[in-house]
Amino acid sequence: MTAEAANGCEERAGRGRNVSHQHNAEAGGWQPEGFRMAEWDADLDCIVPSSVLPPFWAKLVVGFVSLVCFARSYDGDFVFDDSEAIVNNKDLRAETPLGDLWHHDFWGSRLSSNTSHKSYRPLTVLTFRMNYCLSGGFHPASFHVVNILLHSGVSVLLVDVFSVLLGGLQYTSKGRRLNLAPRSSVLAALLFAVHPVHTECVAGVVGRADLLGALFFLLSFLGYCKALREANKEGTHSTCWVLLSILLGAVAMLCKEQGITVLGLNAVFDILVIGKLNVLEIVQKVLRKGGSLENLGVLRNGGLLFRMALLALGGAGMLFVRWRIMGTGPPAFTEVDNPASFADSMLVRAINYNYYYSLNAWLLLCPWWLCFDWSMGCIPLIKSAGDWRVIAPAALWFCLIGLICQALCSEDSHKRRMLTLGLGFLIIPFLPASNLFFRVGFVVAERALYLPSAGYCMLLTCGLGALSRLTKRKKLIAALVLGILFINTLRCVIRSGEWRTEDQLFRSALSVCPLNAKVHYNVGKNLADKGNQTAAIRYYREAVRLNPKYVHAMNNLGNILKERNELQEAEQLLSLAVQIQPDFAAAWMNLGIVQNSLKRFQAAEQSYRTAIKHRRKYPDCYYNLGRLYADLNRHVDALNAWRNATMLKPEHSLAWNNMIILLDNTGNLAQAEAVGREALELIPDDHSLMFSLANVLGKSQKYKESEALFLKAIKAHPNGASYHGNLAVLYHRWGHLDLAKKHYEISLRLDPTASGTKENYGLLRRKLEQMQKKDV
Repeated sequence: MTAEAANGCEERAGRGRNVSHQHNAEAGGWQPEGFRMAEWDADLDCIVPSSVLPPFWAKLVVGFVSLVCFARSYDGDFVFDDSEAIVNNKDLRAETPLGDLWHHDFWGSRLSSNTSHKSYRPLTVLTFRMNYCLSGGFHPASFHVVNILLHSGVSVLLVDVFSVLLGGLQYTSKGRRLNLAPRSSVLAALLFAVHPVHTECVAGVVGRADLLGALFFLLSFLGYCKALREANKEGTHSTCWVLLSILLGAVAMLCKEQGITVLGLNAVFDILVIGKLNVLEIVQKVLRKGGSLENLGVLRNGGLLFRMALLALGGAGMLFVRWRIMGTGPPAFTEVDNPASFADSMLVRAINYNYYYSLNAWLLLCPWWLCFDWSMGCIPLIKSAGDWRVIAPAALWFCLIGLICQALCSEDSHKRRMLTLGLGFLIIPFLPASNLFFRVGFVVAERALYLPSAGYCMLLTCGLGALSRLTKRKKLIAALVLGILFINTLRCVIRSGEWRTEDQLFRSALSVCPLNAKVHYNVGKNLADKGNQTAAIRYYREAVRLNPKYVHAMNNLGNILKERNELQEAEQLLSLAVQIQPDFAAAWMNLGIVQNSLKRFQAAEQSYRTAIKHRRKYPDCYYNLGRLYADLNRHVDALNAWRNATMLKPEHSLAWNNMIILLDNTGNLAQAEAVGREALELIPDDHSLMFSLANVLGKSQKYKESEALFLKAIKAHPNGASYHGNLAVLYHRWGHLDLAKKHYEISLRLDPTASGTKENYGLLRRKLEQMQKKDV
């Protein structure tokens, strides 16, 4: 709608009924409600100035503000779930066939696997793959920029969506859709654009699933509106646009499961706005003695019933295909993911679910305390009615019931429509995360509020309009709205900064969820990766204290204690971890390493075998098993174990090296040379393999070839003292004594404590002195 059209609505609103009857003839009898809408929207004039009402400027302002909020995250790292969904996801690599994306889940695992989370989002993964190919690898900035632009696009698109939801679907005689709510649609879109709860979706790359799902969700809704362009004529619509809307809903679902709920919003909009269903009238007819529903226009509207049938069939078809793709049924979540869903009492489950709903509502109302993860004891269960937290769900339902009563029973049809559609947009997209139909794998998830927050922004805009209408202090209302927008923008900027690195993200959660064991675990893991083991131990211990069954924290803590030679406690922790989770392959392997260090070889072998039983493709475990066999002088078994490791992981340098060294030490030089050459073909730039093979060639008196490999290894790793020392030995044997002297001296300069090099250098010096005496 143009600026002139918007202002025209205001002028007609002030002139009275005569003009409304004039437009009644042109636009099909809609002006009385348009009259009230223009009057209601004009009350927001003090908040949204006329200068931003033209569609281009309105969308430009909304898009710019949304970019300002989250631009700080553009150069952030891959954090939290980004590692698994992107960096470690083989579906992004060019060597993975594109067809595999349709058989894998969001994390790159086969959907048929029992360990799959069944999150089927192939179109989102496809955009990750395109990012990877176009940017030439895993460059986080390119991924973040796409997310920021997508959020901006969704915010801009919401200007059109809100104009329909708040102002109705009205057209001029020339077929142009009128924006009867220019101020309120811009305000609602601005409130959405700056909402801090969106930071997880925008600043976390995996949030692209929610952004893409929302984008196609809104396109589906606008497509459905196109289908209803001539629905004021009895029973008419565009079936092609209805089918296109359903197709866009399916695309939204392939980006994020939540996308299918657009069909519900389309149905509610069609029934309330196009069908003009009046729930209050229906209730009155039912309660009236002898009342009949046969005269309801909705039941006689064949076009509406046909569209509802199409939406129902489309939704059923999507759900059926989705269920077939899942293959083995719903995903299996653990109690720590969603403790309320594992409660024995239905009453306890119901109370806690409602408490979770109230927390989600609070995040929309006051998005100041945000956390990347709300599980692992962050929100303790409510187990009795005496818990003061039951006040929260009571307050939530008090507000919801009040809004529902106003939405259903108000005599103002425009108010009924706005409140009902706002509640529909708030509730319908949230249903998949509500635990009502199936168990979800989280307690509270900020990402699940991305679409529902649009409904909240719509309701908040309605509330601000009503408040502005009831008070004469317009400037105070304007200051309130500007304050909300400014504070939320500031919070978005701050929160985007916290999402730039894992260290900032994890530490920001400590004050919000101090009881969350996963927060302490992630802080500890981040510290351990940086080499600060002492601090990491403290956080790992706190994670285990908060959740005594946290096997991953036990495993990581056991690893650090093993490296610090605190083997007894490490064994206790790892033994407890495998008791709690018997199929935890990594803990079994680490337990085997500890037992090997304690000289408990039989127990170590059993632990390694158990790890391989639970994870058949486990090259690191085969490598450690080979080391055990080497310590026991079971050379054939060691070689077989290392060969298994290299078959499962051809780039396993340590396994190749150990095979070469073992064959060299046992005198099998020809076999050692063959294995070394095979390894270098697979890993041509590995300097440690060059060094090992060079030693073998030197012993086989292939001096020239050995020298070339030594020099190549030294070029790749110039500060390797042993590389220079062994090259010196080669020159010593070869008779190039000056070169031998040079590299002995370099080696000793790099490592003065190397006793073998000292001894060889001493021998060389004595030999050189003898040669000098002879010459004299």
